[in-house]
Amino acid sequence: MSKKWFKGLGITLASVMLLSACGTDEETTEDTSPDNGAAEDEMIEIDELSVGFVPSRDPDEIVTATEPLEQLLIDELAEHGYDVNSVEITVGTNYEAVGEAMSAGTLDVGFIPGGTFVLYDDSAEVILTATRAGLNNDSEDPAEWNENKPTEGTDGQVTYYRSLLIAGPSEKGRELADKINSGEELTWEDVDSASWSVMNSSSSAGYIYPTIWLQDNFDQSLTDLSQIVQADSYANSFARLASEQVDLIVAYADARRDYVDLWEAEYGREADIWEETDVVGVTPGIYNDTISVSQFSDIMDDDLKEAIQQAFINIAQTDEGREVIAIYAHEGYEPATSEDYDVEREAQKILLDVSE
Repeated sequence: MSKKWFKGLGITLASVMLLSACGTDEETTEDTSPDNGAAEDEMIEIDELSVGFVPSRDPDEIVTATEPLEQLLIDELAEHGYDVNSVEITVGTNYEAVGEAMSAGTLDVGFIPGGTFVLYDDSAEVILTATRAGLNNDSEDPAEWNENKPTEGTDGQVTYYRSLLIAGPSEKGRELADKINSGEELTWEDVDSASWSVMNSSSSAGYIYPTIWLQDNFDQSLTDLSQIVQADSYANSFARLASEQVDLIVAYADARRDYVDLWEAEYGREADIWEETDVVGVTPGIYNDTISVSQFSDIMDDDLKEAIQQAFINIAQTDEGREVIAIYAHEGYEPATSEDYDVEREAQKILLDVSE
């Protein structure tokens, strides 16, 4: 069966009101002296703002890439009336760890995918969705992705992406790729005979949407596969694919662009990643990652949410900021609402039905 997903974008912006005091003409004259100037707005002090990232890339890479974000956030929030002493950036051990920290109120801000957000939307509130560069491939036909290799970015910005089933250099991987490239369709026996590397169950590209693809095509799910292993990062999945420990991995559509150098330098392959891998399945579109805030944070209120929202929008418009958020292939942010992720809620319902 096929499904069409419709997405909306809610925009919520609030203005900042400045307080001023008025007096009599006599008082105004007195206040013109250097010692009696007009009262200045007071900065709101925050001892620490904690920001957590999910490990969709190698955690060490994320820590290194996001280090400048600490000062960028401090400087930007100062423009919105907040004196932040420090910003603590952490990378969760898995996707759920970030969601659980937001539920506990020990994490103020989380960079989490839509799938993780809807699992924790009773404790997390989405304030922004990421925009990213579009790709020159966006077909639902995997053969077209293989005909147009390598995948390249475009100038246009998009609010969704796809997950791909990527076959590697193993004998079974090549068998499945050859079948797709010759115009044939895969059968359940084809995919079930392959070994798979997937992410944890709250990962949109690494688990949820591949499950939707399997259900749409075979009325089956990832849990029905005979050979499946869970990876703790996409780097781990690509390493397994390169070493032929697995035949298939599932990953976001531009993942191979991120691992093109590591494929040979770190994973020991002698040929280019574009030569040795092919797409054998394409999922429906996935709404982009969120920046969400904890509803149980001790410091979070509506004013701070708005300040954080505008801070990240502004940071993404600077050269240094764009370099930081590039670790997640983000290029900008737009205000978002919980309703934008209703498609993810439908995906979760499908997964629940499949598991019962």
